[in-house]
Amino acid sequence: MPRYHFGNFIVSPRRRLLVRDGVELPLIPRYFDLLVFLIERRHEALHRRDIFDRVWSDVIVSDSALSQAIRTIRRTLGDDSREPRFIRTVSRRGYRFVFADVVEEEDDAAWVSPNASSGMLPDTRATAPDAFEPLLERVTRAAHGANEEEEQREAAELLHTLGTSEALRRLDTRPGHALGRALLRDTRWDSPAASQVPVLGAPAPIAVARALIGLRLRRVARMVAVRWAGASLGGGLAGVVAGAVGGLILVAAPGSTAPIAVAAVLAVIGGGCGAIGGAGVGAGLSMAEAVARSRRNIALVGGAALGGLFVGSAVQWIGRRGLAVLVGLTLDIGGSLEGLVIGAAAGVGYAVATPRTDGGLAAPRGRKRLHAAALTAALCGLAALALTLTGRPLVGGTVHAIARAALGSQVSLTPLGRLIGEPDFGPVSQAVIGSGEGALFGLGLALGLMRRPTT
Repeated sequence: MPRYHFGNFIVSPRRRLLVRDGVELPLIPRYFDLLVFLIERRHEALHRRDIFDRVWSDVIVSDSALSQAIRTIRRTLGDDSREPRFIRTVSRRGYRFVFADVVEEEDDAAWVSPNASSGMLPDTRATAPDAFEPLLERVTRAAHGANEEEEQREAAELLHTLGTSEALRRLDTRPGHALGRALLRDTRWDSPAASQVPVLGAPAPIAVARALIGLRLRRVARMVAVRWAGASLGGGLAGVVAGAVGGLILVAAPGSTAPIAVAAVLAVIGGGCGAIGGAGVGAGLSMAEAVARSRRNIALVGGAALGGLFVGSAVQWIGRRGLAVLVGLTLDIGGSLEGLVIGAAAGVGYAVATPRTDGGLAAPRGRKRLHAAALTAALCGLAALALTLTGRPLVGGTVHAIARAALGSQVSLTPLGRLIGEPDFGPVSQAVIGSGEGALFGLGLALGLMRRPTT
């Protein structure tokens, strides 16, 4: 693996170092990967799609994430987007590394100066003491439009370069400080020279948190919507499969009088329940992942649980009142606790299977995606099993309860219980059917959630 020498810079992919005149310059890992990719393919203009597939292959990020990465690399190289020496923007396509004299050479250790810095950018505070004020003014002023938001982010990144602690001290409680702190907090992950930007213990923590959530959701709103729709579709398809297969087994079970139409009815019921559940849990997961970076796992579990609780409570309320009004049945239909427990299980499985995303929304491929889906399915199945063992039936158990209470119903699941070995649809049957429902729901939810959209 060679190293690349251009101007007074050396890039070593093997050592993962960017050096200028013997001094190491810091770049976060994905930005370093992007620089190497641009240099390797310097004879062509790289499409944004190809860059995302190479550098962000396991996550989904917004277009602005690439713009921010290019901006940071240019600043590190001392490049100017208006008169680029190194990276040129190619209209409607992407970017190209345009420095003509790039030398590939063997990667030995002779080029690192023994007096090289520890990796921090040169301290510019002494030479530019007033550089903070125009940047602070920019980050504390409300932005109007995407271009101004990107200018604000660039200002926040420059403040980190000048000195995060000094920027926070000067920010203090001036008008608009909550937005400024939110911008500094959001950009610190992508600024190698940044230090901590606390929210708790800082002035107006609630306002800062609200501004930070707004910033992050606006940047990835479209991606969150796509993932929410994918999770809903995946949960719905899983419900259709579960209902249809269960219906066909019910029709074929010994002693069953159920017509073949029962399979279609159960498929529709299962699909509806799965889609609603997937929408709630998927929305909670997507928004939590988009907002949280420092406590991602806790946020994912909490978001999924809250999403499941919300839709479960809504289904419970509508189901109870709908049965009472339409057919005069009064049944203790569940939903809220079931949604909470299964949503939390899905959140745990997804968080454990996708531990590191570097600020994007997880989208593993191949075996990693199947592993994440399988783990989520297993935990949802175990959660469903625990619910049924404590007397909390899921979709199949609820359908059976409604069928027993309604005269003349043809969807009683008693033949399934007898097939399993019980005289009726008893606790063992409910546990088997319920855990299968939970596992299929988790599988469909995870596969739909992690689907990488076509670009």
